Formats: sequence, structure tokens, C-alpha cells
Amino acid sequence: MATQRRSPDATRRNPAVRRAILTAALELAAEVGYAQLSIEGIAARAGAGKQTVYRWWPSKGAVLFDALLMLSEGDADQAAELPDTGDLEADLKTVLRATVEELNDPRISEPMRALAVEMLIDPALAADYTERLDRPVKDLKRRRLRAAQAAGQLATDADIDLAVELIWGPLRNRWLYREGPLTAEFADAVVEAALNGLRPQPPAAG
Repeated sequence: MATQRRSPDATRRNPAVRRAILTAALELAAEVGYAQLSIEGIAARAGAGKQTVYRWWPSKGAVLFDALLMLSEGDADQAAELPDTGDLEADLKTVLRATVEELNDPRISEPMRALAVEMLIDPALAADYTERLDRPVKDLKRRRLRAAQAAGQLATDADIDLAVELIWGPLRNRWLYREGPLTAEFADAVVEAALNGLRPQPPAAG
């Protein structure tokens, strides 16, 4: 018995439709907040069918996550590795200052804050975030610090995973919990404090 094949959905292969949906999600998240964001509203703003959105994304959190990733797609080549000029402290300050700028941009910070909450109750979204963003970014950080360790700029016994937390964790916590102003000066101070504990120590006087 012959089976009827479904005709392909043209919108699935249409990047313009995908971009319109993701742009609509970012715009609406900024205008109405995450709590009022809905698949129906996103579809209406994008001029797409609601079923098209549901076919590609299981939740509004998943749409918003892809929208945030879209913002950085243009910088994909530049973000392939963290800067390595040979001056670890200067490189880390450059990276953390850029992070401060991103986290102070409402287009990025508010959707990210909403996703941080949503991931607490959506294991699938949390797993997708880990696989597609958190783990690759941490790998970049580890590679840069291991290169510095190999160059003698970090102690040979320094725990690289702990070093990542020491350097990037304070920015994340201050941003997420709104514990104080997130500034370039704060980023510089974090780098200096972390490296003071991670650099090779001179031998004790005998």
C-alpha cells in the first residue's frame, strides 16, 4: 500500500521567517516582559503562523534562547577563541569588560535573566543551554587559561575549572542578583584579585 508523503514545509527552510520570529521574540520581551511574552504574540508580530513557531520551538523560552544566540551569530568567527596577546591580565580584562557591556545591554540582559529563571523549571531548556552555549564558552575559557598555564603565567597546580569560576563567577553573581553596579572597574578588580591567587608564587625564604 502506497503511503502519502507530506509536502515539505517551505517556511522550515526559510531563514527570513526564522529571523522574523526571533526578532519578534526579542522585541516583545523588551516591550512586555517575559511573563507576558507568548507564542501567539511572537507569531503575530513576526507575521507567521502560530503552528510554525510551535513546530520549531517547544516553548517561548526556547524561542528566546535562539533569539539571544542570533544576536551573536555575526561575531561567531571573532569569538572562536579568547584573545591571546601573551598578556593574560590584559586579555582577561578585555574579555570581562566586553561581558560587562553585554550584561548592561537590556536587549541581552533581560532575556538572559528570564531564561535563568525559566531553566530552573524547564530541564530540557537547561540541557539545551548547557549543550549549545554554556559548555562551549567554558571550553574557550579553559583553553585560554591552560595556554597561560603552559606559558608559566599561572601556577602549574592551579585548578583550571576553579579558576574559571574565580574569574567569571563574580560578574555573573553581581548581574544575576543585582548586588551592585556592573562596571569595567569591577571587572578589572576581579581579574586582578583572581590572578593574585592563581599566579606562580615565589619560593618561601629559607
